[in-house]
Amino acid sequence: MTYKEKLEAIRAQMKAHGVDAYIIPSADPHISEYVPDHYKCLHFASGFTGSAGTLVITHDFAGLWTDARYFVQAAEQLQDTGYELMKLKVQHTPEYIDWLHEVMADNAVIACDDRMLSVMLGELLEKQLADKNIQLKSYDFLNDIWANRPPLPAEKAFLINDKYTGEATTAKLNRLRAALKNYRANYHLVSSLDDIAWLFNIRGKDVSYNPVVLSFALVSQTDATLFITPDKLSEQDEQLLQQQGVTLLPYEAIDKALASIPQNSSILIDPKRNCFGLYKLLPKGVHILQDINPSTNFKAVKNQIEIESMRATMLKDGVAMTRFMKWIEDNISKTPITELSAAEVLQNFRAEQEGFSGISFNTISAYKEHGALPHYAATPESNSEVKPESLFLVDSGGQYFYGTTDITRVIPMGNATAEERADYSLVLKAMIEGSITRFPKGTRGYQIDAICRKPLWDYAINYGHGTGHGIGFYLNVHEGPQVLNPTNAPVALELGMITSIEPGVYRPGKHGIRIENLVLTVQDQVSEFEEFYAFETLTLAFIDTSLVEKDLLEQRHINWLNQYHQTVYEKLSPYLTAEESGWLKEKTTAI
Repeated sequence: MTYKEKLEAIRAQMKAHGVDAYIIPSADPHISEYVPDHYKCLHFASGFTGSAGTLVITHDFAGLWTDARYFVQAAEQLQDTGYELMKLKVQHTPEYIDWLHEVMADNAVIACDDRMLSVMLGELLEKQLADKNIQLKSYDFLNDIWANRPPLPAEKAFLINDKYTGEATTAKLNRLRAALKNYRANYHLVSSLDDIAWLFNIRGKDVSYNPVVLSFALVSQTDATLFITPDKLSEQDEQLLQQQGVTLLPYEAIDKALASIPQNSSILIDPKRNCFGLYKLLPKGVHILQDINPSTNFKAVKNQIEIESMRATMLKDGVAMTRFMKWIEDNISKTPITELSAAEVLQNFRAEQEGFSGISFNTISAYKEHGALPHYAATPESNSEVKPESLFLVDSGGQYFYGTTDITRVIPMGNATAEERADYSLVLKAMIEGSITRFPKGTRGYQIDAICRKPLWDYAINYGHGTGHGIGFYLNVHEGPQVLNPTNAPVALELGMITSIEPGVYRPGKHGIRIENLVLTVQDQVSEFEEFYAFETLTLAFIDTSLVEKDLLEQRHINWLNQYHQTVYEKLSPYLTAEESGWLKEKTTAI
């Protein structure tokens, strides 16, 4: 079926069920960022491959709401599909609800598969459309028209040893139960796969890039039940979980378990990380408490073993990045290099490292004007040849059994323009500005975000994505609750959090520049005024200096860069060949 034929098939079902508008979110029953192939509904319905967006279909209109990261990509992918691009003004906001309120008649019926909708969005839809008496119903209009829909993943899952995590499941459950006691909650539903992975020290291969397994968890003061497909775990791993007080039930049994929760009891639910369909199964009379999963906050603060493991991971990843960038330089004029072939070579260099288990997201291998698309994904159709001119942006990461990485570097290929050099220097200045910031305890992400943007704002330059995100420990490359972006998120940066710093400049049709390191929040000093924190840079990979316009940087930025490069060389050179070490020595020479 063409996308237009699929659209008409959806509309035929809408008409048959008396539905006036149909919503297709980018989600699964766990409200994941990256979803299994079975739940790639936006791609199936419209051809859009971005990880964030919402389709809204009426009988005479169909649109995709997405943010600035995907404007160019979406405009290309939606051609001849019957869908229009609806540009979000603010990233991660449900602006389509206001649109629905405006165009829907009183008493209209809006539908979606409520297992693809978060509790927060479900309640928001009901609340904001209530004055027009608009009904919200649940239908899946995709399954019947999705020939050969991929089944749910059947990959095996496994437990990771406490010596890598630094904390056993029993200890984590005890911490969680203490938090539930403070909430006066009898039960806690956990649907988010990374929280479950952290809580039970379990990893899997059910979702691309994120080492998680499809599962639900229901925890009380006396019981902890993991709902997971039978045979996912080895008999040994099942026994180990049972020894730690965990009951195993089939994945689908979560419905019955929620419907059986006693009346007059209370349950804690994270409204952003649980689906509306499960939420509605709770019996009337159950008191529902809504707040962030306690495990999300626990997970964000890495313990000392996790931190040391992440430092070791950065050594492995830095070696791979060094070899990749040397390979680019050695081969650019000798053999054809494309965006896809370069990404494959980089993955191979990572695969040579001990403990590598896969990439942490689809590598953004973006040459020249493709770099202006912050979430560009090269395809056989778009695959550009990398030539000895302009800029090559590579945003990539690896999953290792003892950590997760995310790094962006811009490789100058030759004949850089004055504009490219200036943009590169300002992005570097912005990244360094964030990295050297001293900030008082209690500082929130939007404050660091503004500090990073200031060097770009001085030149009336801005970018449409956040400056940084949390990162998991052998888990999701995007992890909360901390985030560095303009939204007033009430989350302070705490000691032990690992966060990215990745400002950028994007000029459509020309080039894109982003430089990214991961940083650890550490103790700095206590003054008579306040307790202050700082960032320790964890990422170890040289930043090309050939494009740097020194007059655009202050001496403190140059000092940081020179010191960083000295550290990079000292830590990586023992793991490199003599030739590689000599090459890196040149790349890290002080400027």
